[in-house]
Amino acid sequence: MILPKNLFLRIFNSAYMERWNDKLRPLPFYEIDKQAHKMMIAYFLGTFAEKEPGFDWRKIIEGGIFEQLQRTVITDIKPPVYRKIKADKQKFAEFNEWICSQLREEIEPIGDDFIQRFSEYFSETHDDINRKILRAAHIYSSKWEFDIIERTNPNGYDMDLIRREFDTTMEECYDLEGIKQLALYKSYRQFIDLCGQLRFQIRWANLYRIPKTSVLGHSLFVAVFTYLFSLMNGFDDKRLYNNYFTGLFHDLPEVLTRDIISPVKKSVAGLADIIKDYEREQMNDVVYPLVTDRIHSDLQFWTEDEFCTVDKNGTQRDGCLVKGIDELSAYIEALVAVENGSNSPEFKEAIDNLKFKYKNSNPICNVDFDRIFCHIF
Repeated sequence: MILPKNLFLRIFNSAYMERWNDKLRPLPFYEIDKQAHKMMIAYFLGTFAEKEPGFDWRKIIEGGIFEQLQRTVITDIKPPVYRKIKADKQKFAEFNEWICSQLREEIEPIGDDFIQRFSEYFSETHDDINRKILRAAHIYSSKWEFDIIERTNPNGYDMDLIRREFDTTMEECYDLEGIKQLALYKSYRQFIDLCGQLRFQIRWANLYRIPKTSVLGHSLFVAVFTYLFSLMNGFDDKRLYNNYFTGLFHDLPEVLTRDIISPVKKSVAGLADIIKDYEREQMNDVVYPLVTDRIHSDLQFWTEDEFCTVDKNGTQRDGCLVKGIDELSAYIEALVAVENGSNSPEFKEAIDNLKFKYKNSNPICNVDFDRIFCHIF
């Protein structure tokens, strides 16, 4: 079981796509980070909406993937332009068909049902609870970025206009309980802020490379492909849920410890265990007090022993698959860095080590990592 190289690179390449590139920014904002933060917020909002009619975690996850795939095709089109296109139903239908045509070959191995759901997602006009959550998460994560930009450029000619537009669109989301909770409780907003800070933590931070992917963007890459392979395996909804969100949140403790690279963790026997114990302490002291008991339970499951495969009391999580995708992400990061001109020996060593590790290896959850590492890339 494999997916095309171009699909892996399509998701990875959203780390090049700059957002707000017509504004003065204290640092670049990238699409992959925005999409990751959006999905973390969507998870938070979803925990307050599970009893709503029509609520479906799978539709939220897939809606996020569909929207990210769409964004890789249309790039950083400004919202007013997109709304103008959407207002013309005929042109919008043709526009979406063109988007699907650009992606069809890459997503074809996932299955006809997935292609059908992707095609229908942008043609449907009704706004169910799942779409409301994704829209609210999209607005909130974009506003989170804008709040930073506004402090850098307070006198920009359209800052007031953008601020008013955000205020108006956020007001449209106040029928969601999760948005109400965010407005009421500072601790919940602090949790969302904490998640967003993972975009400021750069992987391989001591080495020159392009693109400089963040821990946040890396986490979304792991989540998306863990989900897609889980879907191709025909896993049930609960397993899909756990696999996706383990991928999305597996590195959350690094917001408290920073990204400690594997060679450092392995440099001294027992050091990795000390680091892991510290991560647990910090999650208990800093993160869990900010969230509900329900979210606490989920995050604990997704961040502690995240690479262990669990099948207990009807709760399944394929940590071995998450680990494989996690290392594939590191492999692509290193490979692209070398292709883009970095001559750091650490990248070449990482490429060789990971390729050797998976050479002639047995499939993991039917995923042929040997072929992906050694022949696809």
